[in-house]
This record gives sequence, structure tokens and C-alpha cells, in this order.
Amino acid sequence: MNTTQQHEVQSGLEVFLQEGLPQLAGKRVGLVTNYSGVDHRLRTTVDLLAADKRIRLCALFGPEHGIRGDAQAGVEVAGSVDQRTGLPVYSLYGKTHRPTAEMLQGLDALIYDIQDAGVRYYTYLATLAYAQEATAAAGIAFVVFDRPNPLSGSQIEGNILDPNFTSLVGIHPLPVRHGMTFGELARLFATERHCPPPLVVPMRNWQRALWFDETDLPWIYPSPNLPTLDSVTLYPGTCLLEGTGLSEGRGTTRPFELVGAPWLDPFALRAELEQLNLPGVAFRPAYFVPTFSKHAQTLCCGVQIHITDRQSLRPVELGLHLLAIMRRLQPDEFKWITSSDSHYFVDRLFGSDRLRRGLDSGADVAELIAGWPAGLAAFEERRRPHLLY
Repeated sequence: MNTTQQHEVQSGLEVFLQEGLPQLAGKRVGLVTNYSGVDHRLRTTVDLLAADKRIRLCALFGPEHGIRGDAQAGVEVAGSVDQRTGLPVYSLYGKTHRPTAEMLQGLDALIYDIQDAGVRYYTYLATLAYAQEATAAAGIAFVVFDRPNPLSGSQIEGNILDPNFTSLVGIHPLPVRHGMTFGELARLFATERHCPPPLVVPMRNWQRALWFDETDLPWIYPSPNLPTLDSVTLYPGTCLLEGTGLSEGRGTTRPFELVGAPWLDPFALRAELEQLNLPGVAFRPAYFVPTFSKHAQTLCCGVQIHITDRQSLRPVELGLHLLAIMRRLQPDEFKWITSSDSHYFVDRLFGSDRLRRGLDSGADVAELIAGWPAGLAAFEERRRPHLLY
């Protein structure tokens, strides 16, 4: 039972339903959303806007995993017709990641309403940027119904992405944990990516220090492999394992909390991790068999990461330590994997090749994170004018 004190928070969707938005009155609108777009009564944004007589909902747009969340990570999604509303569904995770002029034809505005994970790797952030740029090119309004950053808006961590490593999992020079909402990011993108200012419908009563479970909003997992707030909390660090032959726990009931590989000694791994005295976490030797993804149907040995204090936890730094230790324990088995464009995927995730090259040359984690404070201080100044809460 969750005993966390909860604050009454209204999402941007609910504020719109109560107050409307004069700029949308009578307009033909498209909606970028998925199953995470719901109100307190778990009614979907699709259904609510389809029934709203103040606007004309004409088209739906789905990100990675599809508009109903039935596609696994990295799986291309085809366009379709929504069975419930009869509206066309355009995929933004298939042949194109950007709304095309044809998709936007006849629309006056495009609304964006998706729950974020608060992490730079998340492809919904690229979907936000691409949709914003497409509406600018088409000359139509871009509207964001804001939702919380589940990891709170008060903590930022990690390196700033090098623009030379821009990709779908790193669309803009941000730290790994950016501490912003999608509405705030859209405002920052408008300035830094040279788009018209978005129309943001802000939340009511959200405060920057609130984690998601400190709101009374219903928890809808933001993507199929982030089922719990704990998995989202560790995701900024353990997602880096996706760039290696190590399992990040996909295919288990605890993705991003269970990590390992068939060739690891779980007790040696825990012993190495415990010597670091990292804040906010404890480690349990663990054995698991992924049902899909890396090492499917194969026994993996590693650890389950238990969060003991999420305020003091630094998950990105933890991710670097995991990579460094696992590489050191079994250097002959450890490998970096490449993506379809032959780039090292960890470089795309990290937003730089400094992590991979550093670990390969024997650098320790302290060296790799030494430049983070200066970059984060500069980012604090960049984001300040765009914050809404």
C-alpha cells in the first residue's frame, strides 16, 4: 500500500476539458497520443476529444509502441484506422518519424498528450520535437496538454548530449535527466530549434519537487517495459546497458531493475557494487531468464537493484558503474553492440563516444563524470526561462 502523501493535480487534458482553449474553438485538430493519455477516471484523451463539441478531432498520431501500446520496443508500427472512433491513425514510428505535410493537410492544430518518462533517451521526446517542427512548417498551431515529469522536476543528472550524436534516442542537447515537463520542453525547443511558441495547457497544482506517486493522478506505465515508477527511476542508468551484450532485464517482470548476463558471477558483481557505497540503492544477487529480447530463454546471472532512497540515488552514475564493473569482471565476454546504421548504440544513448572510449581505455567513472557539474549548471540557465512551475 502506498502511504506517500498525495497532492491533487490536474493534467493539462483535464484543465482543457474544464476551461477550453479559445484558439482551438471550432478547429480541425489532430492528436498525438497513446494509452497513457487519460484523465482521473481513466477515460482516454482520444475518446474525450472525439466527444468534445468545441473542436473537431480529425486524425490520430501514434509514437513508438503505437497509439494503443501494443507494439514492443523498436518495432515499426503501421498506420491504421482506430476501431473505436473510425479516425485515421498515422504512425510516427514506422516509415517516418515526422508528421508529413499530407498527414497534416486540412488540420488547424496538432495536440500532443503523452506521459513522459523524464529521460533523454525516451523516443517520445523526439516525437515531440518532430511534431513541433512539422506544425511550424505547415503553419498550424502546436498544443501541448502538459503532464508531470514522473521523476520530479527538481533533479537533473548526466552529461549534455553532443549534437554530433543526435538520434531518435537523443534529439536535443539535454542531460539524461532533464527535470522538465513536455510543455516546458516544447517551450525550450521553440527557442532553441527555432519554432513558433507552442500553446501549452499547464497542469494545475503540480510542483517541481513532486514525484509521480506524490500526485493523485493514475499511474499508467509510460511504455510496455517501464511498468513501475521504480523501473522509470532506474531507467536513466540501466538503459545504458542496451548498448551492450548485457541484459537490462527486458523480457522479465522487472525490466531495468534486473541486470546481468549468462557469463556473470552475481555474487562477485554485488561485492564490487557494495564496495562503492553508492547512495540510495542496495543489490541482491539474482538469476533470471528473459522471455524475449537479449538472452531470451537463457539463464542470466546478475543483480536486482533495490531503491532505498530515491532522493539521494544518482541513477546515471550508477549506470556507468555497472558498465565499468561488468566489463572489468569479464572483459572477454563484454561487448558493445551496433545499431542498424553501424554506429555504437551506447554512443547514441550516452550522446557521446566518451563513455565507450573511456571505459575501453581504462578510465574510471570519476573521470567520466568530472565535467557534468559545469554542463548541468549551464543547462539550468538555458531551461530557466521556459519553466512553468
